[in-house]
Amino acid sequence: MLGTVQMGMMAALVVVLVPMGMAGWHLSRNKMLFFSGALFISLAVGVHLSSPFFPSSLSSLFVSSLSSAAVVVFDSRRHSCLSLLHDVVWNLTLTPNSSSLSVPHYRKSWSWPNSSSSAPCNFQTLSRSDASDLLNGSWIVVAGDSQARLFALSLLRLLLADDSQSFDSARTDLFKRHSDYKTLIPEIGVRLDFVWAPYADNLTDLVAAFRRRSPPDVLVMDAGLWHMLRVTNDSDYGRSLKRLRDSVVSLIPFSPDLAGDGGGRRSSLSSSSPPPPPAPHLFWMGMPTLINSMLNTEEKREKMTDELRGAYDKQLWKSKLLRQSGGPLLMLDIESLSWNCGVHCTEDGMHYDVPVYEATVQIMLNALLIDSHQKL
Repeated sequence: MLGTVQMGMMAALVVVLVPMGMAGWHLSRNKMLFFSGALFISLAVGVHLSSPFFPSSLSSLFVSSLSSAAVVVFDSRRHSCLSLLHDVVWNLTLTPNSSSLSVPHYRKSWSWPNSSSSAPCNFQTLSRSDASDLLNGSWIVVAGDSQARLFALSLLRLLLADDSQSFDSARTDLFKRHSDYKTLIPEIGVRLDFVWAPYADNLTDLVAAFRRRSPPDVLVMDAGLWHMLRVTNDSDYGRSLKRLRDSVVSLIPFSPDLAGDGGGRRSSLSSSSPPPPPAPHLFWMGMPTLINSMLNTEEKREKMTDELRGAYDKQLWKSKLLRQSGGPLLMLDIESLSWNCGVHCTEDGMHYDVPVYEATVQIMLNALLIDSHQKL
């Protein structure tokens, strides 16, 4: 390999220095250009003919260097695109004759802006067909409180867009108070489970059960609203999130980024053992924007204050549950989506209109595309 490098350097010196020397002899410009061009072509042909005798390690080193560079560039773009997923633009317009109503009614729509920063990400609002192709054969578990239930309903609305009868039946069954729900969409082989788990400790128990069997392909979780109302203690909430994080990390292969506080797990499989199943795609739904004056009970207005909400958010970030803070779950930021949609998108200051959860579903689907390096 050293001889090859030396040969290349000598060739470069010949191409550069010989024409310079000729220019010093005051040859005409045309003659000098002709001679240097002929010299360059001769050297190029010689290198081409002798390339089979160059050490193969040189070419492999070059290819591996290009491959590594491509991975770095793609990984950087992937993280950049994930960070831009929630930068959606809302459009609220008054419906006809809305001014005659006691409470004006608005049409709500949203889209990703066509900005220079997000254009390379090619975010897409997936149709039923596209979402079905992406999720084909998947087991999806959505676990948490009423926000998670609304998210599961929006996902079903998309997957059952061509079957209104099945969707109406699913909506009725899904919204039975404080109950679990399971369904199978046989045309695309998608199984969707909703698990009523309003506290983080409920989620920890659920994840522990997954460790005893294969986990789902996609797991979406949330908790916090019930804890704010029933327990009203941000420190206790933080401790429960840390327990949940440790339990979730045990579902995925060892990663140094996740092992800083002992949560990581190194595989003990031998080289002859079959590879472990792929890690599930993990998401955390943040709490929505709470509009205190619109909350529908005095207890909620007294306990679920902006100050307490801020303290709960700090505990979430301190727990390192989120991928954005070094944890395993990617944040689905309901707070920013609901805040930007505004007061016209909620009737009770806590549960928001359908477009907010539809946007959340589309953000999750685009995150799955990015994480799996797919394009539609």
